[in-house]
Amino acid sequence: MTSKIRIALFDDHPLMREGVVQTLDCAGDFEVIGEGATANDAVRVAQDELPDVILLDISMPGGGIEAAQDISNVCPFIRIVMLTVSEDEADVIAAIRAGAHGYILKGVSGPEFLRTLRAIHSGEDYVSPGLAARLLADFKEVKSTKSADSNLLAGLTMREEQILELVAQGLRNKEVGEKLDLSEKTVKHYMTNILDKLQVRNRVEAAIVEQRRSVQHAS
Repeated sequence: MTSKIRIALFDDHPLMREGVVQTLDCAGDFEVIGEGATANDAVRVAQDELPDVILLDISMPGGGIEAAQDISNVCPFIRIVMLTVSEDEADVIAAIRAGAHGYILKGVSGPEFLRTLRAIHSGEDYVSPGLAARLLADFKEVKSTKSADSNLLAGLTMREEQILELVAQGLRNKEVGEKLDLSEKTVKHYMTNILDKLQVRNRVEAAIVEQRRSVQHAS
């Protein structure tokens, strides 16, 4: 029997927590092993219970981003997900830099929320596609950076370019595999190579590099 994904939830709105817990319980493959309302609660439960995935609200007392930073420092194997109403690009960037593996907006549907959590648990990084596209403005730097992007992208194989283009569109590894008739495991292997060649930390940053290239070519 496959073990359940152990998850903890932290948000200072009790009704929000209750709704998320109910959604997770109904899914069948998640086990909620902790919840709370503050950053201190989150860090304590992370250290004591070692959940597989931890959900953090950005605006809870003590700060979700601050909690993400502390958790990523002491328990780097925990998959950190921000669950928030904030669409501020600065919050997205700060969360990623603090160690978050996912950034989900609270307006997401239940089925999409569950699919995203499963993907993040399996090793993927995720930012809502609309937000990822808007991050372009924050990552447009000096021309030397643009040249560096071009040089790094030139090192990709044709297959890696195909995969990166689909990732930049917001597709997950499984969906990329279905498009290109590849196994999910093979796509993960390609993504590891792509991250290494582009010298980025995760698929979100890789997607931003690709989106920036597309904008340059269109202009």
